[in-house]
Amino acid sequence: MDNGIENIHHLILKYIEINEAEWALCRSFFKTSSFKKKDILVKQGEVCNDIFFVVSGLLRIYFLDEKGEEKTFHFCLENTFATDYESFLKGIPSNFSIQAMENTKAIIITSEMLQSFYTILRYGDKLGRLIAEDYFFIINDKIKSMYIHSAMERYKNMNSRFPKILQRVSQHYIASYLNISSVHLSRLKYAHKKNNQN
Repeated sequence: MDNGIENIHHLILKYIEINEAEWALCRSFFKTSSFKKKDILVKQGEVCNDIFFVVSGLLRIYFLDEKGEEKTFHFCLENTFATDYESFLKGIPSNFSIQAMENTKAIIITSEMLQSFYTILRYGDKLGRLIAEDYFFIINDKIKSMYIHSAMERYKNMNSRFPKILQRVSQHYIASYLNISSVHLSRLKYAHKKNNQN
């Protein structure tokens, strides 16, 4: 069992070319860690020292607002990364917490490992840039959805981006992600189901 190492290999190949010698050096760094449901991997206000590549399970990125209420920012499914990239790169307190929504296995990439990859890989700098760009697009899409899209559009986009998320995450986390009430979410689900039946 490769513990997801080949999964991260395939993901890296989507970003850059990497030969067998480079990959042999890289894979020696990777180890899989296990987290139980509800474990906190990163706490808001502390420095985020790691990038988590989700092998199996599900992570939630969230923050506490000025009222102390949890606001879900993003979900990280299998074969995606979870981190607070700004905190990771700058060594500053994180604006977010990261929590396991299910029993989760993840490959942890430290800052030291990332710097080694930049040295080992011919296109290491390009890899770092492309991952940073993807992180920017996630934030940009989230901001646009809050200001431009209707609640129903956000609901449809969520189902497209996170398949079967409604079966995997509690409704109040879904409502928080969509920035609506649980009652509003129930109405959206009913309306969406009704439209699909017609």
